[in-house]
Amino acid sequence: MFDFRMTVRENFASFRDSETGKVVYVDSFDNCEFNVRFGTIESTEDLGTIEAENDDALNAQLRELICNKITNNKSHKIDHSH
Repeated sequence: MFDFRMTVRENFASFRDSETGKVVYVDSFDNCEFNVRFGTIESTEDLGTIEAENDDALNAQLRELICNKITNNKSHKIDHSH
């Protein structure tokens, strides 16, 4: 899974899950609001914006946002094996 270690001083970071090939891109112009995208190297979707004042808050919110996204994707998969 993803190991988020971003600081609020960074304007951009990317994280890749080597098992699934999924990526997370995070960017910020003001180091207060961080835009988060999720997907593959070829295609991503906007997951939203995180507001954080310190590194711990930023990384905790990234973990929560991505965990929710992955959980929601699994619950919406349809079993076509029948």
